[in-house]
Amino acid sequence: MRVAHGRGSLYGVDSTQAQAYRRRPMKLTTSRTSAKSACCPPANEEVDLRPIEGEQADEELATLAKALGHSARVQILRLLVRKDACICGDIVGELPLAQSTVSQHLKVLKNAGLIRGEIDGPRVCYCIEPRTLRRLKALMGGL
Repeated sequence: MRVAHGRGSLYGVDSTQAQAYRRRPMKLTTSRTSAKSACCPPANEEVDLRPIEGEQADEELATLAKALGHSARVQILRLLVRKDACICGDIVGELPLAQSTVSQHLKVLKNAGLIRGEIDGPRVCYCIEPRTLRRLKALMGGL
């Protein structure tokens, strides 16, 4: 569909289309079936044969521990493990923090590889990265 860039239109969208878009409520995706398949690809179930001791393992453990160095990040990780599904909008509602603060904590967890974030329209859906969580548990168990 082609919209003329004439009066009453903004960037090719006429005012009735823009108003209809603004009125459309966002749906929170939290159900296991739709959220898990829509957001996060299947987890890598391969056995991790990397050593749990040595310089490289110590660096990896330090990086993961640093990512978990704030109680809000631990709460986010526990929330994602409990839900066992992608969470798109519920994280901010679960924590007594501002949206921007939660976003920063999510960024740290994602950069460490502990969670995955997939863009789903105007929002980002997050889920746990099971392989990295298993690795963290193995590294901690090797202390």
